[in-house]
Amino acid sequence: MNATIDLLQSHRSIRKFTDQKIPRELLLDLIRAGQCAATSNHVQAYSVIHVVNPDNRRAIAELAGGQAYIAECSDFLVFCADMKRSTEAAERAGADVIRGTTEQLVVASVDTALMAQNVAIAAESEGLGLCYIGGIRNNPAEISSLLRLPEHVYPVFGMCLGYPDQAPEVKPRLSVDTILKQDYYQDEEDQNRVAEFDDTMHRYYRERTGGNKDTTWSEQLKPLFTTKLRPHMKSFLQDRGFDVK
Repeated sequence: MNATIDLLQSHRSIRKFTDQKIPRELLLDLIRAGQCAATSNHVQAYSVIHVVNPDNRRAIAELAGGQAYIAECSDFLVFCADMKRSTEAAERAGADVIRGTTEQLVVASVDTALMAQNVAIAAESEGLGLCYIGGIRNNPAEISSLLRLPEHVYPVFGMCLGYPDQAPEVKPRLSVDTILKQDYYQDEEDQNRVAEFDDTMHRYYRERTGGNKDTTWSEQLKPLFTTKLRPHMKSFLQDRGFDVK
């Protein structure tokens, strides 16, 4: 196995960091690596807010659900889907721009995710740890106001970065046979494969917590699909100018 594949397969979320700070030039190199990700039609529909102000970091930590490591990590980034820059550039070039389409929302969200994952891989290659923070979508309007995000820009997720002060196990994933389909979508064996994965995750949770967490992957999914998760996102995105036309 080559070093890159080995690195990718060793990813863990890190939520405890040392006091060591990431050098500024290394942080910039990570962002440059992020910019090298694939981007739809070279739109580069993203902006990254490097949150340095400690008061803002603490405020975001609370708005994201009380995740203290947002305030404690070396650096905290908020990755934003940004259609403002590109649509304004096209407008200045003489285009009669249409804004707020569903495709623009998809493009900006995908571009942002690809860019962030490049940053994540680059960070781990330098011995850093990270944790994605989807909890910023708990209160996206408040966070957008705090970060002074303009219309046609929305915060997709955050990322804690720093030098790890923990070494958790790699969390198991579904088997390749479960998610890799040949030619057509085939799910005849998925029920059995999910059952096997539930057994794997049951053992993982019990070993990781010393027997205090007695659950499975399927059980963990139940609250995600028995309530409407973050129902405010539709109106929030519309207020941001993503009308989903």
